[in-house]
Amino acid sequence: MIKSMTGYGKGQATRNDISLTVEVKSVNHRYGDVTVKVPRTLMVLEGEVRKQVGARLKRGRIDVYINLEFASDADKVPVLNRTLAEKYLELLEGLERSFELSGGVTVQLLATQKDVIILKEAEPAVEDVRHCLETALDGALNTVESMRRAEGKATRQDMEKRFGTLEKLLADAAQRAPLIPQEWRLKLQERLARLENGFEFDPQRVAQEVALFADRCDISEELTRFKSHLQQFASLFDVDEPVGRQMDFLVQELNREANTMGSKSNDVELTRLVVAIKAELEKIREQVQNIE
Repeated sequence: MIKSMTGYGKGQATRNDISLTVEVKSVNHRYGDVTVKVPRTLMVLEGEVRKQVGARLKRGRIDVYINLEFASDADKVPVLNRTLAEKYLELLEGLERSFELSGGVTVQLLATQKDVIILKEAEPAVEDVRHCLETALDGALNTVESMRRAEGKATRQDMEKRFGTLEKLLADAAQRAPLIPQEWRLKLQERLARLENGFEFDPQRVAQEVALFADRCDISEELTRFKSHLQQFASLFDVDEPVGRQMDFLVQELNREANTMGSKSNDVELTRLVVAIKAELEKIREQVQNIE
């Protein structure tokens, strides 16, 4: 089943005092490009996230956003600045001796001094983070893949419809092509017949010219190759792996055959059919650009 490269998914998980949210956004891209944006405390897990995403989404520009939150004030923890506390203690005890004060330096007094106790960002437990990350990331990727499959299904239906149009145009071209040399021969004979009386022409030479003309405008090989490429293209619809690049190559080959048919065309109707074929191929090419 083909999948598109466009999708969005969001997953969330909580454990103990932490809540983790993962958002995954995917758009079309020639290769697989994964960008992960994580808080500073989770940067150590960035490589693992990129690896997990790359294993499931093979092509596309994929942006992963990870947000970590703590319950209430659990994101801050008090930390003692021991060096500063010792200096305050030394200073306060010196004041006590200098001014002959009594009562001593209490913990409460020392703790109230500026920057003796500071709040730092909490470091979440690795086990809790991994659990939340795996759950949230899996949920986000499931949603992305579901969207990619749904869009891929719609894309397939559109392309199959266009394939039907192409087959009809090819059938008309195959029916029209053999008639062109015959019509050209009749026109040539009519022109020769309108020349002045007494003009003689060699029927064998006329036959040779008609044969050369028929060879120059023969598109039977192009029609055969075009049908073969269409069959190869259709066989990729049910392949369980990324096929976007293969489809892109086949569209190029189909365009090449159509261009050759156009260059050989010496007939208004056949030219019209080739133009219609190329128009359908262009619409298919646009769809292929978003297939994984």
